[in-house]
Amino acid sequence: MGTTGFSREAWVAAALARYERPLLRYAAGITHDLECARDVVQDTFLKLCEADPARVDDHLAPWLYTVCRNRALSVRQKEARMTPLDDHESATASPPSDAAERNETHARVRAVLDTLPEDSREAFRLKFRDGLTYREIGEVMGVSLGTVSNLITGALNTLRRELRPELNPAREVQS
Repeated sequence: MGTTGFSREAWVAAALARYERPLLRYAAGITHDLECARDVVQDTFLKLCEADPARVDDHLAPWLYTVCRNRALSVRQKEARMTPLDDHESATASPPSDAAERNETHARVRAVLDTLPEDSREAFRLKFRDGLTYREIGEVMGVSLGTVSNLITGALNTLRRELRPELNPAREVQS
């Protein structure tokens, strides 16, 4: 986006316009609570207002996702400590699904993704839902490019295996 010729306010406004919705989806996926996710994203952009554009602008997306991720994980951890055991199920419920998620295929994909380890799900979503590069995902998650590749490849292999049972003879025998 570049800060040349932009005021700080215009730079933040442009970042907000581009990244607010994707960050909100990302934070909601971590916190499982839309209101908490909104707070997390607001905190993320408040931190951006305080950041030096010259130090952030060349890697804005990974910077925003990293700040958002760290804040969302912190909020989730704090909420988990405060949630009584009886309320555990409601606290971990998925956010309300939208009309597209009612589609049978989408529901099957989501069900398979939910079986993946959390780091695989996160890498997969950052790549395919949020459009980050492997390098940006590595920066956000604090892992190497090889690890990002392994996480995404493993997720894709699991999706293929679970969603295309006709390609997996062992699975048909079990049915």
